[in-house]
Amino acid sequence: MSITPLRTPEGRFAHLPGYGFRPRYVAVPDARYGSLRMHYLDEGPREAPVILLLHGQGCWSYAFRDFIAPLTAAGFRVVAPDYIGFGRSDKLLDTEHYSFHGHLGWLASFLDALALREVTAYLFDWGGFFGLRLAGERPELFGRLVLSNTQLPTGQGGSGREWFIRWREQQFALPKFPQGEMVDSGVVRKLSPQVIAAYDAPYPDEAHKSGPRRFPMILPIWPDDPACIANAAAWDRLGHWTRPVLTLYSEGLAGGSMGPEAIQAHIPGARGQPHALLAPAGFYIVEDQSAELAARIAAFAAA
Repeated sequence: MSITPLRTPEGRFAHLPGYGFRPRYVAVPDARYGSLRMHYLDEGPREAPVILLLHGQGCWSYAFRDFIAPLTAAGFRVVAPDYIGFGRSDKLLDTEHYSFHGHLGWLASFLDALALREVTAYLFDWGGFFGLRLAGERPELFGRLVLSNTQLPTGQGGSGREWFIRWREQQFALPKFPQGEMVDSGVVRKLSPQVIAAYDAPYPDEAHKSGPRRFPMILPIWPDDPACIANAAAWDRLGHWTRPVLTLYSEGLAGGSMGPEAIQAHIPGARGQPHALLAPAGFYIVEDQSAELAARIAAFAAA
């Protein structure tokens, strides 16, 4: 017998600033819950080339509210899902019900349900953790990749892993697991209270945060993690990826563990592309540089 997930009341999404898009839903299979309702935005001409927007930690599709108008005006169809546990998508009852493998399966099922192929994918943060893995395993899904502040975690360690473990401990020590506050702490231009509240809208209480709370614990960081082993195999295959790849990273990440250099050096499709380091931009570049990102993504997708 399947389990019934939590579902955020629709009233929580009324009158969010800059976010007047029609909600759409698709069912994705799950062995424990039977099926789960996954929310997504789908704007622009149905037959137009698709730009897929994948969000990161602390976010949901609300993060892309300022991308949609310029991308659809440029002639594209824009699809932006909320991962299971995030945004308007179903929330699982137990944090242990989430896994890196499970998220990959739900996302792949979502792309198959919408018959999305050869899309231009914008991969921010966790969007890259998932998207790069899928690109290595199912290259037919993506025609072009645009990456911001991400990588493919293969458990190689270094200072990035140590920083992440400390950050994870700090977040879990807080009385409430932050979402809007997390995004606000990672931007140069501070968010308004209304925008912070919009990031928090999907989570009326801590029970609804099972997905965000679990994300830091399922990030593959040790080389013997099965997800790291599979990611490493996907990374090897990306060493032969010749489709176009563009990196648009926050300037402050250059040269670090989350910088663009490994992507540019490893993936053949990244060679000769108009890469950019953008400033001013904190980690949440999708807030600090939304207009610049949208313009560069549209130009790259149309090239």
